[in-house]
Amino acid sequence: FVKLSIITPPDYIGKLMNLVQNEKRGTLVSTENAGHERVVMHFEVPLAEIIFDFFDRMKAVSRGYASMDYEFLEYRKSDLVKITIYVNKEPVDALSFVAHRDKAYTIARKLVDKLAELIPQHQFEIPIQAKAGGRFIARSTVKALRKDVLAKCYGGDVTRKMKLLEKQKEGKKKLREIGNVTIPQEAFLAMLRIGEEEE
Repeated sequence: FVKLSIITPPDYIGKLMNLVQNEKRGTLVSTENAGHERVVMHFEVPLAEIIFDFFDRMKAVSRGYASMDYEFLEYRKSDLVKITIYVNKEPVDALSFVAHRDKAYTIARKLVDKLAELIPQHQFEIPIQAKAGGRFIARSTVKALRKDVLAKCYGGDVTRKMKLLEKQKEGKKKLREIGNVTIPQEAFLAMLRIGEEEE
């Protein structure tokens, strides 16, 4: 945990307290008047909550008027959980991360949905899952590219059409088992941008 001090004009106290206490798991310790339309608020906040995107969020909320300083306070126990991302039923270590249990589902859901947008379609469905605490907590799917195998089959025999569809289904099943999914660079960058989209 760190001791976080924020100096701000009084107009932004409510928004900054909401940011620190509700979104960043902080607790207000004290406030003091710093003279000439300035207030200093002191919080205790987990370091992980301010290290990533807090400064940008604070500046956005206060329209650039607030400034901050922090110093290490002490180590405290926290209820953390490791979230592992699976793409096509294979774990992707580069996308795994640790989050507070209260926020695990929200972050996992956003990341899984973002990955589903960014990973290009293949000939087969690609499941994207987030696993925490031994169970899957979020899932999204990249839909398969669709080829109309019946395009050349005009009218005629229904069994022929069924045979073609069954053959396509078998082919896609084999592809899914051996298919490798390449994850684009944007997917890794999207993980870093997830916090920014909460605004």
